[in-house]
Amino acid sequence: MTRARQMMASGARRRQLLAAAAALPLAAGASAPVFPSRTVRIIVPYSVGIGPDVVSRTVAMELERRWSQPVVIENKPGASGIVAFNELRQTAPDGHTLFVGDTGSLAVNPLIHASLPYDVERDIAPLTTLFRATFVLHVSSKSRFNSLGELIAQARKAPRSVSYASFGNGHPSHVAVETFARAANLDLLHVPFKDGGTQMSAVANGDVDFTTLSMNTMMPLIKAGKIRPLAVAARTRLAEFPDIPTFAEAGGPPVEMRPWAGLVARAGTPAPILQQLHRDLMHALGTDAVRERIEAAGFQLAPSTPQQMRDLIAADVAQYTPLVREGRVTKV
Repeated sequence: MTRARQMMASGARRRQLLAAAAALPLAAGASAPVFPSRTVRIIVPYSVGIGPDVVSRTVAMELERRWSQPVVIENKPGASGIVAFNELRQTAPDGHTLFVGDTGSLAVNPLIHASLPYDVERDIAPLTTLFRATFVLHVSSKSRFNSLGELIAQARKAPRSVSYASFGNGHPSHVAVETFARAANLDLLHVPFKDGGTQMSAVANGDVDFTTLSMNTMMPLIKAGKIRPLAVAARTRLAEFPDIPTFAEAGGPPVEMRPWAGLVARAGTPAPILQQLHRDLMHALGTDAVRERIEAAGFQLAPSTPQQMRDLIAADVAQYTPLVREGRVTKV
């Protein structure tokens, strides 16, 4: 072979190699899964209008715009989130079904259920926390209690003579009150409810002495003159409601009741999809429209890394273990 022919052959081989190399990214890109490829479901274990539902719908609207795919909220309240979580486990681990978890479903349920149909460590892939709220202690406008101090005095005088409503054993509204009761050395009567409507009606009618929920959730009844907030379970007063004293100012222990909620996917979801979900959620939570709507509803945005969410779950497990050990939250 002449030198000229050798040079021509070598040049042809180089061109072939370059063409092959240029084609590799295209082939990889063509084989990469497109997400989302269909409707995304967000399972919310709460009734419509309750905090996690409000926040989830706000975030879903922004994700729809970003993805050009429907994002549907499915409300499945009751059973401390167990039924809703179990539905997540029955879906494909492809990111198209997400679950709104909180301290009840992700931290307390494993502490109190001897036979739980899911394992938090095994079955979930945390994405991000969504928000933190502040619980306020509410009584009926016709309540016998005009202050938190009066309520505590009656509870100390006659154990179990003061009742409170929650969404059920192990729910954040339950463990929050028992954290307060433990700090104040009180024995209160727990009255669980399956949904927010009947719970709030029972308090408004005076059938139950008090409940602890966010101001956003109780605002319609407050405006209607049926509910009266007594104290804020935080270190400082709420900026939007400066007339409501903190627990410490009202004669109670300086406890904080800061419920949170976050989004999780099913374990086994491919890492690239989890990474995209986290990026897109960070984008949604960072938009002015989402932030303004969520803050206007009375919640504090709390975006996190997946590891930070795991750490929060672990911290809640440590905080609520004594409540279970002492029987304030019942094992089932």
